[in-house]
Amino acid sequence: MNTSFDFEKPIADLQQQVEKVKQVAEKTKVDMSATLKELQDKIQKTKLDIYNNLTGWQKVQISRHPERPYTLQYIEMICDDFIEMHGDRTVKDDKAIVGGFGTIAGQSVMIIGHQKGVNTKMRQYRNFGMANPEGYRKALRLMKLAEKFNKPVITFIDTPGAFPGLEAEERGQGEAIARNLLEMSVLNVPIICIIVGEGASGGALGIGIGDKVYMLEHTWYSVISPESCSSILWRSWDFKEQAAECLKLTADNMYQNKLIDGIIKEPLGGAHQDPKAMAETIKNQLLADLSELKAKKIEKLIDERIEKFCSMGVVVED
Repeated sequence: MNTSFDFEKPIADLQQQVEKVKQVAEKTKVDMSATLKELQDKIQKTKLDIYNNLTGWQKVQISRHPERPYTLQYIEMICDDFIEMHGDRTVKDDKAIVGGFGTIAGQSVMIIGHQKGVNTKMRQYRNFGMANPEGYRKALRLMKLAEKFNKPVITFIDTPGAFPGLEAEERGQGEAIARNLLEMSVLNVPIICIIVGEGASGGALGIGIGDKVYMLEHTWYSVISPESCSSILWRSWDFKEQAAECLKLTADNMYQNKLIDGIIKEPLGGAHQDPKAMAETIKNQLLADLSELKAKKIEKLIDERIEKFCSMGVVVED
């Protein structure tokens, strides 16, 4: 395990001890199995102690892990086949959002999601997962295509936010996201949304209106990132840990506030520790929900979808 974060250092230290014991056992031909078992048990206990008690900021860090699976990786692992579709038929093909038809256990679906990239060159190519207006218009075009052929829509959300550049505003960033909110609210097919990494602001919400909305265990969903919140309130990024706690942005917080429908558990240490297991868990959840949602009449589905989002944040005073 390559330690990426300070809070994971105790695990890395124990794993180094394991390697040293193995080297000693190999050189001296002494049976060190008891020592190794003791260390392995200690590693497991340390992992449970750390990952079951993460702070909001630590979960934000895990959601940004460079080895964390992204949309195209999940599609490859979950789908039997996938045909990517490009362009919004107006400006260009936004590489920060990918989408197309795929099959999951023989069921045809439309899958749309943010794509960040796995190295610096790819992240630049994908604009770090920050979509322009044409990305959201491409997503809407694909949703309308799914509606035409009566296929469910699945979205994977993982973005630090919609692209904030001048050119994006000139091409109608706000209008594109708002249009998606409106159209997704009344789309005549089931919609399942899963936050697989970062869920920041309108950039996430632009493909986040669904009959079922889930968050992976170590993800976050908020109107603003902890760093940006800190820079606004304290004029410095130094208070990002405090901001993360105040924002209540973790999956547990969101579920308690009835803003999502459920939390999908990750492998111990995060999705990047076992991407295949994570993909299998997501696949099972999708298949269960598709079966449930397809059984409902579309009018009832849309009414429940609208009611769910309209009831969020409502306060009734006595």
